Amino acid sequence: MHEEVRGQSSPKPKIETMHKRAAVSGFFGSTLEYYDFSIYASAAALVFPGVFFPSGNPTVALVASLATYAVGYVARPLGAFVLGNWGDRHGRKNVLVFALLLMGFSTFLVGLLPTYGQVGIVAPILLVVLRLIQGFAVAGELSGASALIAEHSPAGKRGFYTSFSLQGTQAGSILASAAFIPLSAALPSEAFHSWGWRVPFLLSAFVVVAGYLIRRRVAETPVFLAEAKEHVVPQAPVVQVVRESGWTIFRAILMGLANVIGTTAAVFGTAYATQPAYGIGMSPATYLWMPVMANIVAVILIPFFGRLSDRIGRRPLMIFGSLSSGVLSFAYLWAISQKNVVLTVVLAILMWGVLYQMWNATFASFFQELFPTRTRVTGFAVSQNLGLLIVAFLPTIFTLVAPPGSANVPLIIGGLTFVLAAISAAATWATRETSTLDLDALESADRSADHEATSATKSA
Repeated sequence: MHEEVRGQSSPKPKIETMHKRAAVSGFFGSTLEYYDFSIYASAAALVFPGVFFPSGNPTVALVASLATYAVGYVARPLGAFVLGNWGDRHGRKNVLVFALLLMGFSTFLVGLLPTYGQVGIVAPILLVVLRLIQGFAVAGELSGASALIAEHSPAGKRGFYTSFSLQGTQAGSILASAAFIPLSAALPSEAFHSWGWRVPFLLSAFVVVAGYLIRRRVAETPVFLAEAKEHVVPQAPVVQVVRESGWTIFRAILMGLANVIGTTAAVFGTAYATQPAYGIGMSPATYLWMPVMANIVAVILIPFFGRLSDRIGRRPLMIFGSLSSGVLSFAYLWAISQKNVVLTVVLAILMWGVLYQMWNATFASFFQELFPTRTRVTGFAVSQNLGLLIVAFLPTIFTLVAPPGSANVPLIIGGLTFVLAAISAAATWATRETSTLDLDALESADRSADHEATSATKSA
């Protein structure tokens, strides 16, 4: 019965192999693409203020550099509309390959850019353009990868399998941070700021080749092929998902505010601890190693949390993860203000590498289950990237609200972080549990409803 509905004749072992192949592809593809996207975050906090902006006012240079980091998220909603539409109309696999190639190309070019000292204002303009392309490309990555995995996965194991795409994003962040560590340690400061920082960006050429070879081996999902065969793939998924699932998108955007945890820990926290304007004076090497350690813990825990969400549901993990990590942000920022390196690292790992990962490991499967196949990639992409767009500007806002010289940075920024995490938890609480949904049965019902609506329209 199951195979007849899908129009497939493949034996069960081959289907099971594709479950694993889709998960492996999601892991490595996300790893490689988020490596490209994440190296920009490290460079924006550690290097770009002095390379691409005037050095006369360090506070202005820092704010401008963090703003270019956020600009990458401006293009993500546009990328979500375009690439989500593509993924829902032409397949998950096609959009993933295109996004990977575009990301690799733009990241490679960042490594070739001239500095502000060489070409003046042209340098930051080119940087912004390439960051916009990065943002456009990455908008289709996680939505497409997690849809590919979720639709290949059996009911009762979607949380576990889909978590591999999130595990890949953390692994990409590890590689991004690790790429700078040997260069910053081995090179004199002048050489690192002159040419050493470019090496991780130039390595994206190898990333593109590896990612393409991995993704070309994964088949399109049977659920999507069944939708296409039944001629129910929408011509305008964006319009349809807003009409049918507008409130779901709104709640998902609010849930996405939990990403403030990573932003507070990795972006603003790095600037607060290392930039001379704040006067803390922690070593940049500490903030190259800290994300690596936190993300190693995350990579280990994410599959465990994904499997746990299959057993107890998505909502409990997402609510507890966002609230608990939001509370811990106060202590993390206070530890930085006290210049306590050991406590800062421990709290960062606990807040970002453990508690936040309860939310992070679970949201991809949760979001995928909230939308039907015909608009799944679009709904996920739009929700995720609009939420990230809001979060992306928070480092800049945080710097303006609590600029260098402020005496109460932990209280102000910790409070803002917790409020946003609480909003995320409330939106999750207001959304139905999805872990027990049978996607195959759900899609059959959706197709039947579509056919009934079409027949009624023709009869009228």
